[in-house]
Amino acid sequence: MKKLKQRWNVKSNFQLILILIVFAITGYSSLLLAKPFLTFIGIPETFEPHWLYRVLRIVLIFPIYQVLLVTIGFLFGQFEFFWAFEKKMLKRMKLGFIADFFDKKFDKK
Repeated sequence: MKKLKQRWNVKSNFQLILILIVFAITGYSSLLLAKPFLTFIGIPETFEPHWLYRVLRIVLIFPIYQVLLVTIGFLFGQFEFFWAFEKKMLKRMKLGFIADFFDKKFDKK
């Protein structure tokens, strides 16, 4: 845990525990939300070919996860950590323009 705290620049064990709980809740929730969302947009679980349904669900999990990560992080009082984490991840995927858009839109200056 010591290395993880240093890597993420986390000050206390309590904050680290909160962060790990947020990751767990977000991962599980994104899996649960993808299925009803696909049904909502007209792609039921009985969709054929079934392999395409699975691919669509996996692809859908990614954006759901990103939104939930920041939202649940906010609810647990860790918004700053998760927003920085999100920006770093988006920049690594060459999608940094998304983070830049929100930074500019909600800049308090």
